[in-house]
Amino acid sequence: MQYNNNEEELLRKLNDVSIMLERTNINEYVQLLQRPGKMLLINFSSGLVRGLGMAIGFTILGAIVLIILQRIVMLNIPLIGNFVADVIKVVEMQL
Repeated sequence: MQYNNNEEELLRKLNDVSIMLERTNINEYVQLLQRPGKMLLINFSSGLVRGLGMAIGFTILGAIVLIILQRIVMLNIPLIGNFVADVIKVVEMQL
């Protein structure tokens, strides 16, 4: 079969698109969309992990801030020291 230049170029581009679709794993994505239970489980578990990570990160960040505030109080800076001391007292009462 003889093809002219436009048809050969079209076939080449179609082949390139086909290869790109295979690389993106579109087939796996479509299969996932057809199984909503599995998608729900994946999204639920990823949400749990994100929430746990945020909780741990916020706890560590809060502890670091409290340590810095306690050190500022120890420096005994007149205005800032009293304010920070009050904040630390309130936080410790809440814990």
